[in-house]
Amino acid sequence: MVNKGKAKSKTIKKILICTNHFYPETFRVNDVAFQMVERGYDVTVLTAIPDYPKGHFYKGYGFFHRRSEKVNGVKVIRGAIIPRGNGGSFRILLNYLSYFVSSFFISLYLGLFKKFDKVFVHETSPVMIGVPGVIVKKLCHAKLLFWVLDLWPESLQAAGGVQNKRILAIFERLTKWIYRCSDKILISSKGFEESIVSKGDFKEKIVYFPNWADKTMVSEHEHQLPSFPEGFVVMFAGNMGEAQDFEHIMEAAQRLQSCPDIHLVIVGNGRKMQWTESFIQTHSLEKNVHLLGRYPIEMMPSLFQKADVMLVALKDVSIFNLTVPAKLQAYMAAGKPIVAMMNGEGPKIIADAKCGCSVAAGDAEALAKTILKMSTMDKGELAEMGKRAKMYQEEHFNIEKCLDHLEHLLNDQQD
Repeated sequence: MVNKGKAKSKTIKKILICTNHFYPETFRVNDVAFQMVERGYDVTVLTAIPDYPKGHFYKGYGFFHRRSEKVNGVKVIRGAIIPRGNGGSFRILLNYLSYFVSSFFISLYLGLFKKFDKVFVHETSPVMIGVPGVIVKKLCHAKLLFWVLDLWPESLQAAGGVQNKRILAIFERLTKWIYRCSDKILISSKGFEESIVSKGDFKEKIVYFPNWADKTMVSEHEHQLPSFPEGFVVMFAGNMGEAQDFEHIMEAAQRLQSCPDIHLVIVGNGRKMQWTESFIQTHSLEKNVHLLGRYPIEMMPSLFQKADVMLVALKDVSIFNLTVPAKLQAYMAAGKPIVAMMNGEGPKIIADAKCGCSVAAGDAEALAKTILKMSTMDKGELAEMGKRAKMYQEEHFNIEKCLDHLEHLLNDQQD
Protein backbone atom coordinates (compact mmCIF):
# COMPACT_ATOMS: atom_id res chain seq x y z
CA MET A 1 0.00 0.00 0.00
CA VAL A 2 1.34 3.42 -0.94
CA ASN A 3 1.29 6.01 1.82
CA LYS A 4 -0.11 9.47 1.29
CA GLY A 5 2.41 12.19 0.55
CA LYS A 6 5.27 9.95 -0.62
CA ALA A 7 6.79 10.28 -4.08
CA LYS A 8 5.17 7.90 -6.54
CA SER A 9 7.71 8.02 -9.38
CA LYS A 10 10.29 10.29 -10.95
CA THR A 11 7.64 11.74 -13.28
CA ILE A 12 4.21 13.03 -12.36
CA LYS A 13 1.52 10.73 -13.68
CA LYS A 14 -1.23 12.33 -15.72
CA ILE A 15 -4.70 11.04 -14.91
CA LEU A 16 -7.94 11.66 -16.80
CA ILE A 17 -11.12 11.17 -14.79
CA CYS A 18 -14.31 10.63 -16.80
CA THR A 19 -17.54 11.32 -14.94
CA ASN A 20 -20.81 13.07 -15.70
CA HIS A 21 -20.96 14.44 -12.13
CA PHE A 22 -18.29 16.63 -10.57
CA TYR A 23 -17.89 19.60 -8.25
CA PRO A 24 -19.96 21.63 -7.36
CA GLU A 25 -22.13 18.51 -7.43
CA THR A 26 -21.41 16.29 -4.42
CA PHE A 27 -20.09 12.89 -5.51
CA ARG A 28 -17.24 10.72 -4.19
CA VAL A 29 -15.30 11.35 -7.41
CA ASN A 30 -14.60 14.85 -6.07
CA ASP A 31 -12.52 13.28 -3.31
CA VAL A 32 -10.66 11.15 -5.83
CA ALA A 33 -9.70 14.13 -8.00
CA PHE A 34 -8.75 16.53 -5.22
CA GLN A 35 -6.85 13.93 -3.20
CA MET A 36 -4.86 12.73 -6.21
CA VAL A 37 -3.75 16.32 -6.86
CA GLU A 38 -2.66 16.60 -3.23
CA ARG A 39 -0.68 13.39 -3.67
CA GLY A 40 1.25 14.82 -6.62
CA TYR A 41 -0.70 13.71 -9.68
CA ASP A 42 -1.67 15.85 -12.67
CA VAL A 43 -5.45 15.43 -12.83
CA THR A 44 -7.90 16.41 -15.59
CA VAL A 45 -11.63 15.78 -15.25
CA LEU A 46 -13.93 15.37 -18.25
CA THR A 47 -17.43 16.01 -16.96
CA ALA A 48 -20.73 17.80 -17.67
CA ILE A 49 -22.15 21.22 -16.92
CA PRO A 50 -23.45 20.74 -13.35
CA ASP A 51 -27.23 20.28 -13.07
CA TYR A 52 -27.77 17.54 -10.46
CA PRO A 53 -30.01 17.22 -8.48
CA LYS A 54 -31.92 20.44 -9.13
CA GLY A 55 -32.37 19.76 -12.86
CA HIS A 56 -31.03 23.12 -14.02
CA PHE A 57 -27.53 24.55 -14.42
CA TYR A 58 -25.79 25.76 -11.28
CA LYS A 59 -25.38 29.52 -10.98
CA GLY A 60 -22.39 30.73 -13.00
CA TYR A 61 -22.37 27.69 -15.32
CA GLY A 62 -23.89 27.30 -18.79
CA PHE A 63 -23.25 26.59 -22.46
CA PHE A 64 -20.96 29.63 -22.67
CA HIS A 65 -19.85 29.93 -19.06
CA ARG A 66 -17.13 28.03 -17.15
CA ARG A 67 -16.88 25.19 -19.62
CA SER A 68 -13.19 25.00 -18.70
CA GLU A 69 -11.82 25.88 -15.27
CA LYS A 70 -9.38 24.85 -12.55
CA VAL A 71 -10.76 23.72 -9.20
CA ASN A 72 -8.41 22.94 -6.30
CA GLY A 73 -5.62 22.16 -8.77
CA VAL A 74 -7.84 19.95 -10.97
CA LYS A 75 -8.25 20.92 -14.64
CA VAL A 76 -11.97 20.59 -15.45
CA ILE A 77 -13.47 20.34 -18.94
CA ARG A 78 -17.26 20.34 -19.14
CA GLY A 79 -19.27 18.84 -21.98
CA ALA A 80 -22.53 20.48 -23.02
CA ILE A 81 -25.73 18.81 -21.85
CA ILE A 82 -29.46 19.31 -21.94
CA PRO A 83 -30.43 19.76 -18.26
CA ARG A 84 -32.46 16.95 -16.73
CA GLY A 85 -35.29 19.31 -15.78
CA ASN A 86 -37.92 17.71 -13.55
CA GLY A 87 -36.33 14.28 -13.93
CA GLY A 88 -38.87 12.83 -16.34
CA SER A 89 -37.78 9.90 -18.49
CA PHE A 90 -37.58 11.91 -21.73
CA ARG A 91 -35.49 14.68 -20.18
CA ILE A 92 -33.18 12.14 -18.54
CA LEU A 93 -32.72 10.47 -21.93
CA LEU A 94 -31.86 13.82 -23.56
CA ASN A 95 -29.48 14.56 -20.68
CA TYR A 96 -27.66 11.24 -21.15
CA LEU A 97 -27.47 11.48 -24.94
CA SER A 98 -26.31 15.10 -25.00
CA TYR A 99 -23.49 14.34 -22.61
CA PHE A 100 -22.51 11.24 -24.58
CA VAL A 101 -22.21 13.27 -27.81
CA SER A 102 -20.29 16.18 -26.29
CA SER A 103 -17.93 14.00 -24.24
CA PHE A 104 -17.28 11.78 -27.28
CA PHE A 105 -15.84 14.67 -29.28
CA ILE A 106 -13.95 16.09 -26.31
CA SER A 107 -12.37 12.70 -25.65
CA LEU A 108 -11.20 12.50 -29.27
CA TYR A 109 -9.48 15.86 -28.85
CA LEU A 110 -7.92 14.84 -25.53
CA GLY A 111 -6.74 11.51 -26.89
CA LEU A 112 -5.19 13.03 -30.02
CA PHE A 113 -3.61 16.16 -28.57
CA LYS A 114 -2.98 15.39 -24.88
CA LYS A 115 -1.13 12.66 -23.05
CA PHE A 116 -2.55 10.64 -20.16
CA ASP A 117 -0.98 7.70 -18.34
CA LYS A 118 -4.13 6.51 -16.58
CA VAL A 119 -7.85 6.86 -17.14
CA PHE A 120 -10.30 6.52 -14.25
CA VAL A 121 -14.03 6.24 -15.06
CA HIS A 122 -16.56 7.03 -12.34
CA GLU A 123 -19.57 5.11 -13.70
CA THR A 124 -22.86 6.06 -12.18
CA SER A 125 -25.48 6.13 -14.94
CA PRO A 126 -25.40 5.78 -17.88
CA VAL A 127 -22.77 3.19 -18.79
CA MET A 128 -21.86 5.26 -21.90
CA ILE A 129 -19.73 7.36 -19.55
CA GLY A 130 -17.14 4.66 -20.15
CA VAL A 131 -16.90 5.30 -23.91
CA PRO A 132 -14.81 8.51 -23.68
CA GLY A 133 -12.53 6.68 -21.25
CA VAL A 134 -11.98 3.86 -23.72
CA ILE A 135 -11.29 6.34 -26.54
CA VAL A 136 -8.59 8.10 -24.52
CA LYS A 137 -7.16 4.76 -23.38
CA LYS A 138 -6.79 3.61 -26.98
CA LEU A 139 -5.37 6.87 -28.33
CA CYS A 140 -2.98 7.47 -25.43
CA HIS A 141 -2.11 3.79 -24.82
CA ALA A 142 -3.11 4.40 -21.21
CA LYS A 143 -4.42 2.07 -18.53
CA LEU A 144 -8.15 2.19 -17.74
CA LEU A 145 -9.74 1.69 -14.31
CA PHE A 146 -13.54 1.46 -14.52
CA TRP A 147 -15.37 2.05 -11.20
CA VAL A 148 -18.81 0.41 -11.38
CA LEU A 149 -21.40 2.13 -9.20
CA ASP A 150 -24.42 1.11 -11.29
CA LEU A 151 -24.92 -2.16 -13.14
CA TRP A 152 -25.99 -1.96 -16.78
CA PRO A 153 -28.18 -2.95 -18.52
CA GLU A 154 -29.84 -4.21 -15.31
CA SER A 155 -30.29 -0.65 -14.05
CA LEU A 156 -31.88 0.41 -17.33
CA GLN A 157 -34.40 -2.38 -16.96
CA ALA A 158 -35.07 -2.12 -13.21
CA ALA A 159 -34.92 1.61 -12.53
CA GLY A 160 -35.57 2.91 -16.04
CA GLY A 161 -38.40 0.53 -16.82
CA VAL A 162 -36.99 -0.41 -20.24
CA GLN A 163 -38.15 -3.86 -21.34
CA ASN A 164 -37.36 -3.73 -25.06
CA LYS A 165 -35.05 -6.69 -25.69
CA ARG A 166 -33.24 -5.05 -28.60
CA ILE A 167 -32.39 -1.95 -26.56
CA LEU A 168 -31.26 -4.06 -23.61
CA ALA A 169 -29.11 -6.19 -25.95
CA ILE A 170 -27.41 -3.08 -27.35
CA PHE A 171 -26.45 -1.90 -23.88
CA GLU A 172 -25.42 -5.42 -22.89
CA ARG A 173 -22.92 -5.48 -25.78
CA LEU A 174 -21.71 -1.96 -24.98
CA THR A 175 -21.16 -2.87 -21.33
CA LYS A 176 -19.23 -6.01 -22.26
CA TRP A 177 -17.04 -3.98 -24.65
CA ILE A 178 -16.20 -1.45 -21.93
CA TYR A 179 -15.39 -4.27 -19.49
CA ARG A 180 -13.11 -5.89 -22.08
CA CYS A 181 -11.30 -2.60 -22.64
CA SER A 182 -10.80 -1.99 -18.91
CA ASP A 183 -7.59 -3.02 -17.21
CA LYS A 184 -9.29 -3.13 -13.82
CA ILE A 185 -13.00 -3.22 -12.96
CA LEU A 186 -13.59 -1.67 -9.55
CA ILE A 187 -16.85 -2.63 -7.83
CA SER A 188 -18.56 -0.61 -5.10
CA SER A 189 -20.48 -3.66 -3.88
CA LYS A 190 -19.30 -7.25 -3.66
CA GLY A 191 -22.69 -8.27 -5.01
CA PHE A 192 -21.78 -6.75 -8.40
CA GLU A 193 -19.24 -9.46 -9.13
CA GLU A 194 -21.78 -12.09 -10.17
CA SER A 195 -23.34 -9.78 -12.77
CA ILE A 196 -19.99 -8.74 -14.22
CA VAL A 197 -18.59 -12.27 -14.40
CA SER A 198 -21.78 -13.44 -16.14
CA LYS A 199 -20.92 -11.07 -19.01
CA GLY A 200 -17.48 -12.51 -19.73
CA ASP A 201 -14.13 -13.66 -18.42
CA PHE A 202 -13.58 -10.62 -16.20
CA LYS A 203 -13.03 -12.18 -12.77
CA GLU A 204 -9.29 -11.46 -12.70
CA LYS A 205 -9.95 -7.76 -13.40
CA ILE A 206 -12.39 -7.24 -10.53
CA VAL A 207 -11.29 -5.33 -7.43
CA TYR A 208 -13.53 -4.45 -4.49
CA PHE A 209 -13.47 -0.66 -4.09
CA PRO A 210 -16.35 0.56 -1.90
CA ASN A 211 -17.80 3.99 -1.38
CA TRP A 212 -16.77 5.98 1.68
CA ALA A 213 -18.62 8.53 3.78
CA ASP A 214 -18.32 12.15 2.78
CA LYS A 215 -15.85 14.02 5.00
CA THR A 216 -18.62 16.34 6.10
CA MET A 217 -20.25 13.38 7.87
CA VAL A 218 -17.70 13.72 10.67
CA SER A 219 -17.86 17.53 10.78
CA GLU A 220 -18.65 19.06 14.15
CA HIS A 221 -19.73 22.50 12.97
CA GLU A 222 -22.85 23.89 14.59
CA HIS A 223 -25.82 24.75 12.37
CA GLN A 224 -29.20 26.29 12.98
CA LEU A 225 -31.58 23.36 12.70
CA PRO A 226 -35.32 23.09 12.14
CA SER A 227 -37.49 22.10 15.08
CA PHE A 228 -37.73 18.38 15.82
CA PRO A 229 -40.60 16.46 17.42
CA GLU A 230 -40.24 15.12 20.94
CA GLY A 231 -39.95 11.36 21.18
CA PHE A 232 -38.22 8.53 19.31
CA VAL A 233 -36.95 9.85 15.96
CA VAL A 234 -36.39 7.58 12.96
CA MET A 235 -34.70 9.57 10.22
CA PHE A 236 -34.50 8.93 6.48
CA ALA A 237 -32.00 11.17 4.68
CA GLY A 238 -31.35 11.44 0.96
CA ASN A 239 -33.08 10.96 -2.36
CA MET A 240 -36.79 10.21 -2.29
CA GLY A 241 -36.95 8.12 -5.45
CA GLU A 242 -38.76 5.07 -6.75
CA ALA A 243 -35.97 2.78 -5.58
CA GLN A 244 -36.33 3.84 -1.94
CA ASP A 245 -39.73 2.13 -1.63
CA PHE A 246 -41.68 4.94 0.02
CA GLU A 247 -44.90 2.97 -0.48
CA HIS A 248 -43.83 0.48 2.19
CA ILE A 249 -42.08 3.10 4.35
CA MET A 250 -45.39 4.97 4.54
CA GLU A 251 -47.28 1.76 5.21
CA ALA A 252 -44.99 1.13 8.18
CA ALA A 253 -45.57 4.70 9.40
CA GLN A 254 -49.31 4.10 9.13
CA ARG A 255 -48.97 0.99 11.28
CA LEU A 256 -47.16 3.08 13.91
CA GLN A 257 -49.80 5.81 13.89
CA SER A 258 -51.11 4.66 17.27
CA CYS A 259 -47.63 5.28 18.78
CA PRO A 260 -47.54 9.09 19.14
CA ASP A 261 -43.99 9.11 20.53
CA ILE A 262 -42.51 7.51 17.38
CA HIS A 263 -41.72 9.96 14.61
CA LEU A 264 -40.46 9.45 11.07
CA VAL A 265 -38.42 12.47 9.96
CA ILE A 266 -37.54 12.68 6.26
CA VAL A 267 -34.66 14.91 5.14
CA GLY A 268 -34.38 15.31 1.37
CA ASN A 269 -36.62 15.35 -1.66
CA GLY A 270 -37.06 13.65 -5.01
CA ARG A 271 -39.61 12.18 -7.38
CA LYS A 272 -41.65 10.61 -4.55
CA MET A 273 -41.94 13.81 -2.52
CA GLN A 274 -45.37 14.83 -3.83
CA TRP A 275 -46.67 11.28 -3.53
CA THR A 276 -45.46 11.14 0.08
CA GLU A 277 -47.03 14.50 0.93
CA SER A 278 -50.34 13.29 -0.51
CA PHE A 279 -50.15 10.01 1.44
CA ILE A 280 -49.49 11.86 4.70
CA GLN A 281 -52.50 14.12 4.17
CA THR A 282 -54.82 11.33 3.03
CA HIS A 283 -54.00 9.14 6.04
CA SER A 284 -53.67 11.94 8.61
CA LEU A 285 -50.04 11.16 9.41
CA GLU A 286 -48.98 14.77 10.00
CA LYS A 287 -48.25 14.11 13.70
CA ASN A 288 -46.04 11.09 12.97
CA VAL A 289 -44.32 11.86 9.66
CA HIS A 290 -42.35 15.07 9.18
CA LEU A 291 -40.97 16.24 5.82
CA LEU A 292 -38.08 18.64 6.37
CA GLY A 293 -37.03 19.01 2.73
CA ARG A 294 -33.49 19.22 1.37
CA TYR A 295 -30.59 20.66 3.36
CA PRO A 296 -26.93 21.23 2.44
CA ILE A 297 -24.69 18.22 2.98
CA GLU A 298 -22.68 20.22 5.50
CA MET A 299 -25.70 20.15 7.80
CA MET A 300 -26.19 16.39 7.67
CA PRO A 301 -24.05 15.49 10.72
CA SER A 302 -25.96 17.97 12.90
CA LEU A 303 -29.29 16.70 11.58
CA PHE A 304 -28.26 13.06 12.06
CA GLN A 305 -27.46 13.70 15.72
CA LYS A 306 -31.12 14.55 16.28
CA ALA A 307 -32.11 11.01 15.27
CA ASP A 308 -32.31 7.94 17.46
CA VAL A 309 -31.95 5.59 14.46
CA MET A 310 -31.42 6.07 10.73
CA LEU A 311 -33.57 4.37 8.10
CA VAL A 312 -32.44 2.94 4.76
CA ALA A 313 -34.75 1.14 2.32
CA LEU A 314 -34.63 -0.29 -1.18
CA LYS A 315 -37.24 -2.12 -3.23
CA ASP A 316 -37.04 -5.87 -3.75
CA VAL A 317 -35.48 -5.69 -7.22
CA SER A 318 -32.55 -7.92 -8.19
CA ILE A 319 -30.18 -5.06 -9.00
CA PHE A 320 -30.99 -3.22 -5.75
CA ASN A 321 -30.29 -6.38 -3.79
CA LEU A 322 -26.72 -6.23 -5.09
CA THR A 323 -26.28 -2.57 -4.21
CA VAL A 324 -24.88 -0.92 -1.09
CA PRO A 325 -26.53 2.54 -0.83
CA ALA A 326 -23.98 5.30 -0.20
CA LYS A 327 -26.19 6.60 2.62
CA LEU A 328 -25.32 3.47 4.61
CA GLN A 329 -21.68 4.60 4.93
CA ALA A 330 -22.86 8.11 5.80
CA TYR A 331 -25.10 6.80 8.59
CA MET A 332 -22.27 4.67 9.94
CA ALA A 333 -19.76 7.54 9.81
CA ALA A 334 -22.17 9.62 11.88
CA GLY A 335 -22.17 6.89 14.53
CA LYS A 336 -25.89 6.15 14.38
CA PRO A 337 -27.74 2.82 14.71
CA ILE A 338 -29.51 1.73 11.54
CA VAL A 339 -32.82 0.12 10.68
CA ALA A 340 -33.02 -1.28 7.14
CA MET A 341 -35.79 -2.60 4.92
CA MET A 342 -33.86 -4.17 2.08
CA ASN A 343 -32.25 -7.37 0.86
CA GLY A 344 -28.72 -8.33 -0.13
CA GLU A 345 -25.45 -6.56 0.60
CA GLY A 346 -26.71 -3.80 2.90
CA PRO A 347 -28.14 -6.10 5.59
CA LYS A 348 -24.95 -8.21 5.43
CA ILE A 349 -22.89 -5.16 6.34
CA ILE A 350 -25.28 -4.17 9.14
CA ALA A 351 -25.17 -7.70 10.55
CA ASP A 352 -21.37 -7.88 10.25
CA ALA A 353 -21.00 -4.53 12.04
CA LYS A 354 -23.70 -5.37 14.62
CA CYS A 355 -24.93 -1.82 14.24
CA GLY A 356 -28.67 -2.17 13.74
CA CYS A 357 -31.63 -4.25 12.60
CA SER A 358 -32.80 -5.35 9.15
CA VAL A 359 -36.03 -6.67 7.71
CA ALA A 360 -36.79 -8.00 4.25
CA ALA A 361 -37.41 -5.55 1.43
CA GLY A 362 -41.06 -4.57 1.16
CA ASP A 363 -42.03 -5.95 4.59
CA ALA A 364 -43.75 -2.92 6.08
CA GLU A 365 -45.23 -4.89 8.97
CA ALA A 366 -41.81 -6.17 10.04
CA LEU A 367 -40.33 -2.68 9.68
CA ALA A 368 -43.01 -1.22 11.95
CA LYS A 369 -42.47 -3.95 14.56
CA THR A 370 -38.70 -3.48 14.43
CA ILE A 371 -38.94 0.29 14.85
CA LEU A 372 -41.30 -0.24 17.79
CA LYS A 373 -38.83 -2.71 19.33
CA MET A 374 -35.89 -0.32 18.87
CA SER A 375 -37.90 2.49 20.47
CA THR A 376 -38.06 0.42 23.69
CA MET A 377 -34.33 -0.35 23.74
CA ASP A 378 -32.11 1.14 26.37
CA LYS A 379 -30.42 4.33 25.12
CA GLY A 380 -27.07 2.84 26.03
CA GLU A 381 -27.73 -0.19 23.82
CA LEU A 382 -28.54 2.07 20.88
CA ALA A 383 -25.42 4.13 21.57
CA GLU A 384 -23.30 0.97 21.44
CA MET A 385 -24.79 0.12 18.05
CA GLY A 386 -23.79 3.57 16.87
CA LYS A 387 -20.25 3.15 18.16
CA ARG A 388 -19.92 -0.18 16.34
CA ALA A 389 -21.21 1.46 13.17
CA LYS A 390 -18.53 4.15 13.34
CA MET A 391 -15.78 1.64 14.13
CA TYR A 392 -16.80 -0.51 11.16
CA GLN A 393 -16.87 2.50 8.87
CA GLU A 394 -13.38 3.52 9.99
CA GLU A 395 -12.06 0.04 9.29
CA HIS A 396 -13.79 -0.69 5.98
CA PHE A 397 -14.95 2.61 4.46
CA ASN A 398 -12.33 5.10 5.59
CA ILE A 399 -11.57 7.64 2.84
CA GLU A 400 -7.80 7.62 3.34
CA LYS A 401 -7.62 3.81 3.25
CA CYS A 402 -9.80 3.68 0.14
CA LEU A 403 -7.73 6.28 -1.71
CA ASP A 404 -4.48 4.61 -0.63
CA HIS A 405 -5.89 1.48 -2.27
CA LEU A 406 -6.79 3.39 -5.43
CA GLU A 407 -3.33 4.92 -5.59
CA HIS A 408 -1.82 1.46 -5.28
CA LEU A 409 -3.98 0.30 -8.20
CA LEU A 410 -2.97 3.32 -10.29
CA ASN A 411 0.71 2.64 -9.71
CA ASP A 412 0.35 -1.11 -10.12
CA GLN A 413 -0.93 -0.70 -13.69
CA GLN A 414 2.47 -0.17 -15.29
CA ASP A 415 2.85 0.57 -19.00
